[in-house]
Amino acid sequence: MNVQRTVIPVARPVLEEAEADAARRVILSGWVTQGPEVAAFEREFAALVGAPHACAVSNCTTALHLALKAVGVEAGDEVVTVSHTFVATANAVRHCGAVPVFVDIAPGSFNIDPELIANAITARTRAILCVHQLGMPCDLQAIVDIGIRNGVPVIEDAACAIGSEILWGSSWEPIGKPHADIACFSFHPRKVITTGDGGMLITSNPHYDRNFRLWRQHSMSVSDTVRHGSATVLFEEYPEVGYNYRMTDVQAAIGRVQLGRLPQIVERRRRLADLYRVELAAVPGIAVPNEPQWARSNWQSFCIALPEWAVQQQVMQGLLDAGISTRRGVMNIHRELAYADPQSHRQGSKLERSEAAQDRAIMLPLYTQMSEADVVRIAGTLASLVAPA
Repeated sequence: MNVQRTVIPVARPVLEEAEADAARRVILSGWVTQGPEVAAFEREFAALVGAPHACAVSNCTTALHLALKAVGVEAGDEVVTVSHTFVATANAVRHCGAVPVFVDIAPGSFNIDPELIANAITARTRAILCVHQLGMPCDLQAIVDIGIRNGVPVIEDAACAIGSEILWGSSWEPIGKPHADIACFSFHPRKVITTGDGGMLITSNPHYDRNFRLWRQHSMSVSDTVRHGSATVLFEEYPEVGYNYRMTDVQAAIGRVQLGRLPQIVERRRRLADLYRVELAAVPGIAVPNEPQWARSNWQSFCIALPEWAVQQQVMQGLLDAGISTRRGVMNIHRELAYADPQSHRQGSKLERSEAAQDRAIMLPLYTQMSEADVVRIAGTLASLVAPA
């Protein structure tokens, strides 16, 4: 007789009856594409992060593409960013015909090293694209200052960072409040809140926001909602090439419910992360992630560095054999076949810390529905697997 093993997943979205009811309501309304629910989701998201403008799109990759296009990134330009991130960050740069310039992550961090950015800037640099990796805020103040000094716009890849906070001056403020020029969020199921898939662009610049709304719907001059609600016949125009980057009303309705859950989700993740740190504190050689004094993570992921004597794949296999799923450290884009062509990118610094992080780090399960007993079990199993021989 085969007994099915219960495996602890790396992540699990919080989707319950309220989300199903929201989707059902929209489906039965007859309006399921970009419409009133998207508009409401945008208003509520903007209010949450304290921004004047929020524009919903199909995913965070399309958000990054529109953000880069809005600040003027074109073919032949360069964008300073990290290789140590999901491939979508650099792909969005290449969608503009531009070249990503990779710099290393900071010591003891999975985020971009601000000290390396300035030396990577050239006359061709049109943007700095920083990433709040795994939900941990990067040193945004230092990066914005570099952007201002060099006259280069700063875009935040905040795909993982909804609910994270940063100390700005003397105030704790949410990631997404406009400090940089544009911030881009993701609602993929791997994130803290989800709409199935989806993205959001945040800015204080009304010109950028107008362009986002134009470009996301094929550059249609009159939106569906305006045309259908008009008492007179309206003919739309298409003044420039646009894209089909719309979010649906079904997704937005789910997102509105998810926004209401966000405080409780983040609070729970922070408690679980604290417990991980306690349970792993005495394990020799393991480096646990810690928040800088100016950052509060949403703990989208809990990524540890293994001891030097441990073999990443062997440890991950041991955990999987024990019914615990993990993921390897964050990828390095410059190592991927899609970026093997020397013309596809430029290295603005050595990438030794980025490569070491990919090779020696693993992401442990972390999600709202986990129990404290799950964390204790995972930490104990990991400790036994990395114990020196």
